[in-house]
Amino acid sequence: MLDVERKEGGNRAILVHMDVYDESHRENLSEFRELVVSSGAEILAITTSSRQRPDPKYFVGSGKAREIAELVKETGADLVLFNHELAASQERNLEKLIECRVLDRTGLILDIFAQRARSFEGKLQVELAQLKHLSTRLVRGWTHLERQKGGIGLRGPGETQLETDRRLLNIRIKQINKRLEKVQKQREQGRQSRQKAEIPTVSLVGYTNAGKSSLFNVLSEDEVYVQDQLFATLDPTLRRINLEKDVSLILADTVGFIRHLPHDLVTAFRSTLQETTEAQLLLHVIDSADENRDANIDEVEKVLRQIEADTIPCIQVMNKIDLTGTEPRIDYDDDGNVRRVWLSVATGEGIDLLKNVLVERFREQMVEGRLVLQPSEARIRAKLFELGAIRSESHDEEGRSILQVSISRRDLKQFESREQVPLESMLL
Repeated sequence: MLDVERKEGGNRAILVHMDVYDESHRENLSEFRELVVSSGAEILAITTSSRQRPDPKYFVGSGKAREIAELVKETGADLVLFNHELAASQERNLEKLIECRVLDRTGLILDIFAQRARSFEGKLQVELAQLKHLSTRLVRGWTHLERQKGGIGLRGPGETQLETDRRLLNIRIKQINKRLEKVQKQREQGRQSRQKAEIPTVSLVGYTNAGKSSLFNVLSEDEVYVQDQLFATLDPTLRRINLEKDVSLILADTVGFIRHLPHDLVTAFRSTLQETTEAQLLLHVIDSADENRDANIDEVEKVLRQIEADTIPCIQVMNKIDLTGTEPRIDYDDDGNVRRVWLSVATGEGIDLLKNVLVERFREQMVEGRLVLQPSEARIRAKLFELGAIRSESHDEEGRSILQVSISRRDLKQFESREQVPLESMLL
């Protein structure tokens, strides 16, 4: 029997999917195939089965496990990917029987996240999630020590090595947590400065590959990485956008969600997802053409509850209407609030509807009035013209400027602070 150790290997994979009557273990095969393709693996074969409930030893049952072992020998596969979350003991038992690397759904998603992470924070978060996942599976990395069954001079080295490895793992986890705390403080400073400037934040959330980054690019006129694959965007991106002269906001693009998103990932990315929890509005981007649309919506709402963002006002953005033949429109609830906006990022249909919704929601409170300035106060007049706050101007017989002023509450506060002028009290 070959003792399998974790080594670098090829990417030729056999996919294992099992229909389980237990809803907590049920997964989607087509989505799993997309995950595998996104990871860069080559699919050699897909084997499926069904059971009332998972087998405690092999998850798929001993007969199916032996069948997979034969399939590995026939195809020369490098690894076996399970579309389910396996217990550490199940992975270990399968690797011994199949004599091949075995990776479960959680491990596969972690691997994809590791490939996608670009920023310093993103890489740390992925490593933290991987280490937490690995901490329950350390014994698998030391199977070569299982030959030492005991006897004089042979007692305990495996256990000693395992304890050493766990200690080193815990040290690394503590180091990463400290670094993430520093990054989180920097993020918090950025959030506080935005709040001080009274700029609202709108966060894009949604199932992975629903079109969040594409919508982000259209609204922000930016070039964020977009690809037709799962988890194309991992690191959060924030941009200030000016929809109209008096409507500015911060748009945040965050990581996409997925069915049964690993708990360690949700925990590790909590600081990143805080951009979502601090937002004034969520735009839930939905692939309206997806046959699993309703299930995907439920999964996103489940994660929002996990990160305590379910109380934030949310508008559903029904994307990809060009694939369904649906006309762009706005749906309202019984109270007259916007509930859904139907659009297509690809064709641009309905984008103006969404922009209008955002403008109406975040249009700043305007302060208006008449301002009379002496000739000696020409500097105030010039500054107001720079802000575009003057609607009309006339002069009286004494040479004073009579200005009709319209200025946003935010610009008014900034003007008063910067120029040390009590502008609001001067308005008639």
